[in-house]
Amino acid sequence: MMAVQKWKCSWPLTAAIASAVALFSIVYLLMFPVDPSFDYLRIREATQSGCLPPNATARKHVWENLQPRVDLHHRFPADLHGAVVYRKAPWKAEIGRWLSGCDSVAKDANISEIIGGRHCKDDCSGQGVCNYELGECRCFHGFTGEGCSERVQLQCNLPTSPEQPYGRWVVSICPAHCDTTRAMCFCGEGTKYPNRPVAEACGFQINHPVEPGAPILTDWTKDDLANIFTTNSSKAGWCNVDPVEAYAFRMKFKEECDCKYDGLSGRFCEVPVQCVCINQCSGHGHCRGGFCQCRSGWYGVDCSIPSVLSPVSGWPRWLRPAQLDIPNNENLTTPLFDLNALTKKKRPLVYVYDLPPEFNSLLLEGRHFKLECVNRIYDDGNATIWTEQLYGSQMAIYESLLASAHRTLNGEEADFFFVPVLDSCIITRADDAPHLSLQEHRGIRSSFTLDLYRKAYDHIVEHHPFWNRSSGRDHIWSFAWDEGACYAPKEIWNSMMLVHWGNTNSKHNHSTTAYWADNWDTITSDRRGTHPCFDPHKDLVLPAWKRPDAGSLSMKLWARPLEMRKTLFYFNGNLGPAYENGRPEATYSLGIRQKLAEEFGSSPNKDGKLGKQHMEDVIVTSQRTENYHGDLANSLFCGVLPGDGWSGRMEDSILQGCIPVVIQDGIFLPYENVLNYESFAVRLQEDEIPNLIKVLKAFNETEIGFKLRNVKKLWQRFMYRDSLLLEASRQKTKLGLVADWANELSKLTEDDVFTTFLQVLHYKLHNDPWREQLGHVNKDFGVPQECLRGGSK
Repeated sequence: MMAVQKWKCSWPLTAAIASAVALFSIVYLLMFPVDPSFDYLRIREATQSGCLPPNATARKHVWENLQPRVDLHHRFPADLHGAVVYRKAPWKAEIGRWLSGCDSVAKDANISEIIGGRHCKDDCSGQGVCNYELGECRCFHGFTGEGCSERVQLQCNLPTSPEQPYGRWVVSICPAHCDTTRAMCFCGEGTKYPNRPVAEACGFQINHPVEPGAPILTDWTKDDLANIFTTNSSKAGWCNVDPVEAYAFRMKFKEECDCKYDGLSGRFCEVPVQCVCINQCSGHGHCRGGFCQCRSGWYGVDCSIPSVLSPVSGWPRWLRPAQLDIPNNENLTTPLFDLNALTKKKRPLVYVYDLPPEFNSLLLEGRHFKLECVNRIYDDGNATIWTEQLYGSQMAIYESLLASAHRTLNGEEADFFFVPVLDSCIITRADDAPHLSLQEHRGIRSSFTLDLYRKAYDHIVEHHPFWNRSSGRDHIWSFAWDEGACYAPKEIWNSMMLVHWGNTNSKHNHSTTAYWADNWDTITSDRRGTHPCFDPHKDLVLPAWKRPDAGSLSMKLWARPLEMRKTLFYFNGNLGPAYENGRPEATYSLGIRQKLAEEFGSSPNKDGKLGKQHMEDVIVTSQRTENYHGDLANSLFCGVLPGDGWSGRMEDSILQGCIPVVIQDGIFLPYENVLNYESFAVRLQEDEIPNLIKVLKAFNETEIGFKLRNVKKLWQRFMYRDSLLLEASRQKTKLGLVADWANELSKLTEDDVFTTFLQVLHYKLHNDPWREQLGHVNKDFGVPQECLRGGSK
């Protein structure tokens, strides 16, 4: 970055400064003649001596009204359960007392933000977005090169053969027109609706089963062009059927065809709707199928980063209010230049890498199923539809970070560095199209994803100076998969991993998934190393994504009192091969759900048998219920057991106010290495399952009441409310729409997932021992001396 010169006191220099300001004003007004935001710019006033203060990049720790040092251990003693409560949550004692004594009194720090001004070749040719920090283009799907001027042909089909005229199956397989910029299939020219998608099975012959209940199979070697291209007046093809005629039941059409692609709705994809982008491009760009096409002067995956060309009035709230350092006349002769914006922020500060789009935006753009790797889509009226997929948490935490007041654009000020690789997309998109090259990894998604993370590591090491300073220990990576960070490349293992599967491998020391494509056992140690899946000393398990349910929130199921919870123990879910529609693998759930059902099954298995210890107030069933949330809220204890790796049962339990009973040895649950689980949960060893009821009945009413009250106090920490409210704000601003879920969420005030995450980071900032190896860092931390590492503990 271009350094802004220090200003010294002299009359000639004062005149030069005035000249610089005047020139900048002219340049600014030429760019934005009707924008009043220039009034917002404030050049720092001279001190009483007549000199301007030195550049804000010089830092020293300042704590006004410094209190006497106090031993935090004695100020905040642990309770009988070993917890120190901070903001209604029972934390592990050391963490809770630091947060109580330090996070609670943290002040704003003086921060210098860098506003980029490096230009990109040919302004990315209109086929990409310029990163003004690095001067690099981020090219849209189908384009590449330094200036995004080179086209890339992204085929829909794999190589053909006489036996497979359209190639081996991939999700993008296409018998019609392939849009090679996105590897997506459409009807094409010559049809009545050329832009109507021909997604997956639509264009191929369907083999209907002879036996009732047998699966419908698609023959990927035989197209069905007659059925999609015909213009027959009684049965038009998918590409020619008129929606009005079809809705009036005056015309038949192929039922297997539907509207899978994002940005389109209606039975015949006839309604254009808002597509999904990260933070919906922050109001500074257009969402094109998942990739934000930013307006000039803005950049970043969500168009939230201003450059020197963007009006200050449009800057995000996390950059305002700010004062700007203006370069002198000599620097202003260059076409573009970097600026320092002086702000006040609370730590911890997180720098979010603006990675090339192959790690995020391109995985969102060109999705073949609109609900893949996102937490929402939009209906015909552009109202939000939330996904049920647990993987939506990755997008939620990403959006919150990008919009947070704890974000910084200055890596020199950052306390942590977030590397945004959307591996949640690979879970559903690895076999999406030939250009994703899953075939090079023998269909193993975990192997493919390991390579993606390795490429992200290579990029940040090559383009940024921050990794080597700490060997990556201050970097954060997000892993959304069922297997967590088990398949992380060895190069990044020093970093903090955000996962949902906290397997320490102390007992289950191999791949725990029952799905072969995610099994990482065969990944060689020269790529993966020999690390475990989770290290509780550095990593964090985050809650799964749960769709906001307005009904449950309005009924306050989480607050249902003890006397209304008549069921002693409740678990409803897949119980394995002994039950109808159960997963066939014996390794599913590590066999734990199967053991539970053998003992306490309350509905018959395939042989008509119940569990050996079945009883009326213990429900262990695979039968679906229409009142799942209500059943949880009517229970005292709820089972938290693995599925295919992680599952969302912990969140189901907590969000409905039920005491979780965790049965998975050596595998951490959300926040389990930072919160005191003894205060609100029960842990049972896998071999103790036969004693489950005996253990639960041993708790007296006082202890049960204590745990229930704690669940009620901390349940919001298992909800991604910050991300949900960001969407609610966008919907209200754009459409004037306040949905039921938004109205209910606005009534909640306690700390959520994102706030909890920031509190953990703040603690780690001053308590991770490796930071001592970085040497003295002369920064404004905004906390008393006793809270700094080396101060009183």
